[in-house]
Amino acid sequence: MDSGEEVGLEAVPYCCSTCDGGEVPGRSLGLRTRKTRSLSTSSAGSSSEYSRRTQSLHGPSPVTTFGPKACMLQNPHAVMHIQDPASQRLTWNKPPKSVLVIKKVRDATLLQPFKELCIFLTEVKNMIVYVERKVLEDPAIAGDENFGTTIKKFCTFREDLDDISNRVDFIICLGGDGTLLYASSLFQESVPPVMAFHLGSLGFLTPFKFDTYQSQVTQIIEGNAAIILRSRLRVRVLKENREKKARMDEKGIIMTNGDSEGSRKAMQYQVLNEVVVDRGPSSYLSNVDLFLDGHLITTVQGDGVIVSTPTGSTAYAVAAGASMIHPNVPAIMITPICPHSLSFRPIVVPAGVELKIMLSRDARNTAWVSFDGRKRQEICHGDSITITTSCFPVPSICFRDPVNDWFESLAQCLHWNVRKKQNYLSSEEDEF
Repeated sequence: MDSGEEVGLEAVPYCCSTCDGGEVPGRSLGLRTRKTRSLSTSSAGSSSEYSRRTQSLHGPSPVTTFGPKACMLQNPHAVMHIQDPASQRLTWNKPPKSVLVIKKVRDATLLQPFKELCIFLTEVKNMIVYVERKVLEDPAIAGDENFGTTIKKFCTFREDLDDISNRVDFIICLGGDGTLLYASSLFQESVPPVMAFHLGSLGFLTPFKFDTYQSQVTQIIEGNAAIILRSRLRVRVLKENREKKARMDEKGIIMTNGDSEGSRKAMQYQVLNEVVVDRGPSSYLSNVDLFLDGHLITTVQGDGVIVSTPTGSTAYAVAAGASMIHPNVPAIMITPICPHSLSFRPIVVPAGVELKIMLSRDARNTAWVSFDGRKRQEICHGDSITITTSCFPVPSICFRDPVNDWFESLAQCLHWNVRKKQNYLSSEEDEF
C-alpha cells in the first residue's frame, strides 16, 4: 500500500450499480470474513463471501445538446460529471459490514473516544473493525486489559504492506484534518465514504462532533447522509535513474565516476490537498517550467509553486494568497510561493487539464516536491512531475450538506469576514 507505486496500467474510473452494474476492470475483490484477523495471515481458501464494496452514487450527466441542432462532441476520456451539490446523497448497494477506524497515533486525548467507538461498532453494531497495527502498539491501548477482548476482534493492517482497498465499506477518522489526508493516502484508487470527527486542532475537514457519535454513526450505516466528492490530483513523478555503474580500468581497479543508468523510474500518487514544489534548502530562487497540456505557459521563479485541489485551496494555497474554492467546483488552483514578479497572481484552470512541472534548463539548483506534506523528494534536471484530476475522489460525509458545512468551516475555523460591526445611525445623526 505504498502511496508511491510503480506505474503500470492506466487507472480505470469506478462505477456504481446504477451505471452499468459491471465489475471494475483490473480490480480484485476483497475477502470479507470474521475469521480473518490479520491481512498477513489471511487464508485464501477460507469460506468467504465475495462481494463488491459499495460505492456512492454518481451524479447525472449534464445536458450536452443546445438548441435544435447543436451539441457537444462526446469525449470518451471525460474525467468527471457535474451535478448540484445538494443532490449528492450516500446510498448502499448492500448494508455495510466493515469499517476502518483511523486514529491519530500517540494522542492521549483520543484514547477514550477510540475505545468507546470501537466497542460500539463491534458489540452494538456487530461490524468488522479494521485498525492499523501501529495504533494498537500504543502502550495505553495494548496494556488495557478491559479493552483486550475488543482488540482480539479487530482486523489489523500495516501501511505500505497490506492492501485493504476492497475490504472496507466506510471509514471513520478520529483527529484533525491530517487524519482525513492520511485516509486518502491509504487508497490509491476507489476510496470508501469517510466520516470525520473533529477531535484535532483545526477541524476544517472534520464536521462531526463526537458527543452524539452513536446516533450519527447509526444514521450513516442506514445510508441517510449527504456527501461531498472531494477531487484528488493524480500525480506521476518520472525520475532519471542516477545510480552509477562501477567501471574497472585495465588493472582491475574500480573507478567511481561511472556512467549512469539509462532507465527511468516512475511513481504515482493520489493527492487530496496539494502538490508543493519548492527550492528546498538552497538560497537560490526556484526556477521551474510549467506546462499545460504540453504547452509552456510560464516559468516559476520564486520560492516555489503550489498545485492544489479545491479542498486544498483553503490550506497552504490560501496562506500564499490564493482564493478559496468550494470543493464541488471542478478546478485546479496554481499558486506561486513568493514569486519574483508582482504580476504573477494565482490562477484557476479547468479540472482535467494536464500540468507538467520540470526544472528549467538554466536553473541554479534542484527543486523539492511533497504530496500532502508527505513523500518529500528531490527533483533534478531531466525529472518531471505530471499532474491532472484523478478519477477517484474522496467521498466525504457531510454533517448537514456540502454548502452549509463549507461555510460553517470558513466561519468557525478561518474566521472568514469576521469583524466588529458599525454602530447603527439614528435619524438625528443622519442630519449631520
